Amino acid sequence: MSGIHPFRVLRAKPLWIANGVITGVLALLFTVFYVGANIDPVGHLKNLPVGLVNADKGAAVGGERVNLGAQITGSIKKSTASGDKIDWKVMDEKEMKEQLGKGKLYGALVIPADFTSATTALTGTATTGAPTRPTLTVLTNQSAGSMGSSLARTATTQAAERASLQVGKELTSQGGTTQAQLPAAARLLLTDPAAVTVEDGHPLDSHSGLGLTAFYYALVLVVCGMLSANVISGQVDHALGYTHNDMGPLRLHRPLIRATRVQTLALGSTLMAALSLLMGTLVLAGAVGLMGMDASHLPLLWLYSVCAIAVSGIGALTLLAAFGTPGMLVVTLVFIAMAVPTAGATTPVEALPGFYRFLAEFEPLRQLTGGLRSILYYDAQGDAGLTRGWVMMAVGLAAAALFGFGVTNWYDRKGLHRIPAEAEPEKAAERRAPKHESETRI
Repeated sequence: MSGIHPFRVLRAKPLWIANGVITGVLALLFTVFYVGANIDPVGHLKNLPVGLVNADKGAAVGGERVNLGAQITGSIKKSTASGDKIDWKVMDEKEMKEQLGKGKLYGALVIPADFTSATTALTGTATTGAPTRPTLTVLTNQSAGSMGSSLARTATTQAAERASLQVGKELTSQGGTTQAQLPAAARLLLTDPAAVTVEDGHPLDSHSGLGLTAFYYALVLVVCGMLSANVISGQVDHALGYTHNDMGPLRLHRPLIRATRVQTLALGSTLMAALSLLMGTLVLAGAVGLMGMDASHLPLLWLYSVCAIAVSGIGALTLLAAFGTPGMLVVTLVFIAMAVPTAGATTPVEALPGFYRFLAEFEPLRQLTGGLRSILYYDAQGDAGLTRGWVMMAVGLAAAALFGFGVTNWYDRKGLHRIPAEAEPEKAAERRAPKHESETRI
């Protein structure tokens, strides 16, 4: 038994350097991914989809047909005030409602059918009458993301206010003796004739977390998969006798059952697939049964939950099998550090810097969140994110299997077999033996 005090290892520079580099890089990467993605959403905003609906039927003014709604729509589309930050999509009311109901729009601006008639009527308001303002309606869509809906609301409100002032200029410039006879309040109203109202374009149930339950539910599924992968990987190694298992003060060790790396990964993946049935059931029961989360299509939600945990867990197992101990850091970076900021839940993808938008195309959390939004908020419509969710899960599972089993098979063919814990001292002695023999001969 060595008489060296354990704390003397703190004098070893490699110990400090290795741990310093790993923890430092981890801290820096988490900062870059989390803070960098969310530090300036407005500045990075590009092509946020917002609906623009002109339902105005127009009116006859001075013998001519006038449609102020069409003028406003054209003015907003041509305006450079928003640059390329807002992607104004001109559509009718039916299409707008369908797009809001699929999460394709973050909001909309609606010009009502009577806008022209209500606006021009202000110029003929009687001196004793109370002027009635026409309205422009701003619709929000929290189901597509709270911040995205907020950004769309700001853009549509500003566009509506600018449109009202522009219409007011036209009305006052065309005025004459008729306007001079109007009450002061009516003349003032003509300078900014339209009232802007804000409504929820796709209302959610009260237990939907303001549109965030899909994200948090997806995050739970991913975390269950990655943490379970870490547990299963360790337990499989213990069951095969390759590692010890510390249970409090006790150290347990099983007899060695030799297995290739491919066989070990297959064992872990089988366990993960089977246990995903249990975990998916408990996640659904906890969220809906215990916490009261609003949800429909429960059988589909259960199946999606089970598959999401299985795919996430098997993906994590392949990284652990390929990279060994550092694999858990890789898993954390892939499934958490890079995934949460790019999920499109807190900050919309359209408000992320270019690099993060690239990550969002394949990061698992975004794909899972899109599918869950479809199930929870959009009646499980395929083009509302559900089809993409299933396809990306299948692609992710195939990629994980090819990578994991490809790497472990290469390890096995190269003879890079695993050394059991109990054999490590013997192997170390064997490696030192030739050196000692050669020294003796010399």
